[in-house]
Formats: sequence, structure tokens, C-alpha cells
Amino acid sequence: MKAPTHVAIRIAARQSGRSLPGHRPLLLLARHIHSTSASPATVSPIHGTGPPPQPPSPAADSASARLERRRKHAALLEQAQEIRASNRRSPPSSTTSTSPKDSQSSHSAPATPLLRRRFWKHVHVREVGGMLEVHLDTRPLRRPANKEVVRLPASKPLLAAAVALEWDLLTSAQQATRQHLIPLTSLVCRALDIADNDASSSSCFSSTTTTTTTTGREGEGAGEAVRAGIARMLMRYLDTDSLLCWAPPPRHGHDAPDAQGNTLRELQKRAAEDVVAFLRANVWPGVDIEPVLDGESIMPRGQKAETRQIIEGWIMGLSPWELAGLERAVLAGKGLLGAVRLITEWSEGFIGVGGEGEGDRRRFGVEEAAKLASIEVDWQIGNWGEVEDTHDVEKEDIRRQLGSVVLLVSGTGK
Repeated sequence: MKAPTHVAIRIAARQSGRSLPGHRPLLLLARHIHSTSASPATVSPIHGTGPPPQPPSPAADSASARLERRRKHAALLEQAQEIRASNRRSPPSSTTSTSPKDSQSSHSAPATPLLRRRFWKHVHVREVGGMLEVHLDTRPLRRPANKEVVRLPASKPLLAAAVALEWDLLTSAQQATRQHLIPLTSLVCRALDIADNDASSSSCFSSTTTTTTTTGREGEGAGEAVRAGIARMLMRYLDTDSLLCWAPPPRHGHDAPDAQGNTLRELQKRAAEDVVAFLRANVWPGVDIEPVLDGESIMPRGQKAETRQIIEGWIMGLSPWELAGLERAVLAGKGLLGAVRLITEWSEGFIGVGGEGEGDRRRFGVEEAAKLASIEVDWQIGNWGEVEDTHDVEKEDIRRQLGSVVLLVSGTGK
């Protein structure tokens, strides 16, 4: 068993360039992996002349063309699904007996394609009894909870038109069950639910006696708990407001400034001071609002008890439309202060302060509120780049949600 020794000697001889006595040179022992003769590659001649062609550019597309294309695709998909469903259903035989389960499935099968059809052709906004209603052909739009007609104030024509457009873009009745396809309708129904709860709580309070319990909450109904629950949730965001959480001071070798020479802490502090100054001058006069996360601390600190009491009382006094808009803006921007400034600048109610002394020109809109809520994200994108299908989607989504808030709280004021 000397095979390993011979192999090792041959390898050593190959490295030294010499051959073993009695053997042929090792270079002649090398064999190819395959026996096919090598052939050179055939290069195709270039027949084109002149500069290379321009890259293809997408054709100009309009909103009406996209809508028509979506409807055509939905119709083709519906036809294909109906053909597939009809092929799966075989005609019952006279010799075979059907079970109750089969008969029940046969009765329920034809109802499935109806949900995929759009039972309305046109969407209109009509004024009925001094209120605006969205009609699907002749049917008024109704709320999913109590089947009542969705009625908007006459001072909100833009909101009614946006809700109507939302339903006009749907291609089937089944899409109306998906909340992400009808966000404005969901937001309007949220405001109407708050209004109904307020009305029920006030009627419950008027029907009770003046005798109070030990907790002092005898007149509080179920509807008042909804408003109080929203207020408690929003107050939790005050203690962790993204606008009041500042980065630690820059250290040597870390946290280099941006192209304009500003650090992340300076941008956060400047934005917070601007918003707090506006709120102290127009919304909560004389209220002290301090940063909840500053320096090297990792645990946020709460605001003063007086500050919390004033802000919570202000939230409890909002109208149902303003309260629903504030809830949506806070959840979108992860902060209370920026959401409060947005609704106060655009609200048609008594809290609205936008346009005073500026010729009705509002400076703080959806773009400003979105940038205010994503200061740190924009800073990190500037340093490390943008993650595709993540940062760009979040950027458009927050603007979509804040835009719905502006539509909800704004109006003509009449």
C-alpha cells in the first residue's frame, strides 16, 4: 500500500520541475477534463451605424386612462373567474343523490361573483336637507356600524368630493370591505361615531339625577368613554412626542453635521422651539412644554401636571371632526404637538388660527407636518441612503394620512 507515497513523490517532482527516473515527464501525464476540441468563439459582426438608440421612455398617462385601464382589467379578471367557477360546477345527475351540504354549497355558489361586481355606475354628491350625501347611483352611502346614511356638513364640499372619488375608483363591491382602499370613508365614519357617542352621553347625562356617586361620574355614559379614551391615548403621546425627543450633544468624531453645517440635535431643537412658540402664542397661552428626552438620558420624563391638565381639557373640547383628525394625525406622525398645529391651522372651527394676518395664506401644511414628523429619518437617509420600498413608501403614506386630516377638519366655515 504505497500509493499515497508515490502520489506525494510525484507532486513534489512536479513542483520542482523534474521527472522521476523511469517515468515520463509529469507534464505529459496531464489530461484534459473533456475530449472535445476547442473552437474559438464566433463574434457577430456589427451592422449598425451611427449613435446607439435612445432608451425607451414611458408614454404620458393620465388619471382617466389609468382608471379606464383598471376597470378593463377588473372586468377581464371577473370574466375569467366566472368561467373558472362555471367549469368547476358540474350539473347534478338524476341518478345520484345530493347531500344537504352539497345543496347548500350549490345555493351559495352563485352569490360569490356578485360581490366582485360593482353594482353602481356613477357616484354623485347631493345636498339633502342642508347636508351633503354621497350617492352610488340612487343609493346613499351608509355607515357599516349602524347602516345610517353618511351625512357631511355643507361646509365640507371638498371632503364630500374626495369621498365620492374614493368610491368611484373602486372596481368591485368586495373592495369596499378593505379599509386601506377607503381611508377617507373610514375617517369620516370615525368622526360620525364620535358625534353619536357624544349625543348619547349628553342624553344619558340629562336623564340622570343630580345625585353623584363617590367617583363623581354618574352622568358619564358609554359615548363619553370614547372621547375620554381618545384623550388618554393622545396624552400618552405627549410624554413620548417625537418632536420633544432630542439627540444627545454631538461628540468628537461622531454625529458629523450635514451639508449645511447643522447637527441632528440642532435641527430637532429648532423645529421644536418653532412649534412650541406657535402653540404658546395661539393655542395654549403661557403653557410650559419641555423636552422629554434630552442629553444622555434614555428614559423620557413627563410634563408638568398643570400642562397636562390644560392640554387634556383642550382635547376634550374639540369637535368630533377635529378629534378624529387629531387622532389620525397623532398616529401618523407619532407626536401630539405637530398634529395640534396642523389641525389648528386648517380647522374651520373656533380653534382654527390659520390665515390670520397673512391673507389666508397657510404656511404649515401637509409637507411641513410630514417633514416635522420625520426629522431623524431624513437625517439618517442623508447619511446612509434610502432603503427602496421602505423609506419611499413611508414618505408617501404619512403625507396621504396627513392630507386626509386636512380634508377632514377644513371647510368653507359657513
